[in-house]
Amino acid sequence: MDFRRTERAQLIADLVTLGDLTDPRVARAMERAPRHWFLPDPSEPLAYIDAPLSIGWGQTISQPAIVAQMTTALELNGGERVLEIGTGSGWQAAVLSSLCAEVYTVERIAALGRRARDTLSKHGFANVHVRIGDGFEGWREHAPFDRIILTAAPRETPRALYDQLAEGGILIAPVGEGEQVLVRDRKVGGAIQRDELAAVVFVPMLGGVAA
Repeated sequence: MDFRRTERAQLIADLVTLGDLTDPRVARAMERAPRHWFLPDPSEPLAYIDAPLSIGWGQTISQPAIVAQMTTALELNGGERVLEIGTGSGWQAAVLSSLCAEVYTVERIAALGRRARDTLSKHGFANVHVRIGDGFEGWREHAPFDRIILTAAPRETPRALYDQLAEGGILIAPVGEGEQVLVRDRKVGGAIQRDELAAVVFVPMLGGVAA
């Protein structure tokens, strides 16, 4: 029995009303990936408020409105291979999983990545592949990717990620120090065309691997 269905439905309805959730496919994807599954305590009473929540190790599960906006900005059609940098709780990857063919997600904090992998496996998100590694390096073995999404903010988008983005692909990322902006980069003729979407606040993107 899904004991949080009513709360989830209300959150999705609120996001639609506020204009943060404009694609019905993304709404269905968020319905199929209950947020409380990805919290350290699934009974957390704040699971379905529109705010980031702590998941340990100084990290957060993203605000639902931001997940909706970033997922929509990827312009997924169903057949794409997506690289996510910053697995975190695994929730964003779970939302993506029903909108594309494969999700490859990289987490630098080993314990957090293992927990996300276990949660995704437990709930049947079989097309999500989790790697513990340095997000600045991407996942070269499975490149090129049709879409890339970053859930932490680098000062500038790493060159390695542009190299792993397929021609015609889209990269969504929060970029900057202090003041951050959410950008959508398209790779056209080998060059990057950028749109700035919104001011945002994300944890900084760090390199290396932590236990």
